[in-house]
Amino acid sequence: MPIVLRIDAYAFGFFASDRTEPAHVHVRCRGKKAKFWLNPVSVASKGRFRPHELNRVEALIWENEARLLEAWHEYFDR
Repeated sequence: MPIVLRIDAYAFGFFASDRTEPAHVHVRCRGKKAKFWLNPVSVASKGRFRPHELNRVEALIWENEARLLEAWHEYFDR
């Protein structure tokens, strides 16, 4: 999974096989995983994150949405 952003213990990335899905990121942190759609930002899969952690991750994604979308398009639109 290419990691396109790291903030604290959170790693944001996507898989090459994600090409057929709408833009999204997978988030990993200390063995937990979640998936967020990017346009608009919303939870696709909560994984084992607690609600307050999901809120934190969602806020980080909103703050970095443009950067994450740019990384998505750079990877998949080439």
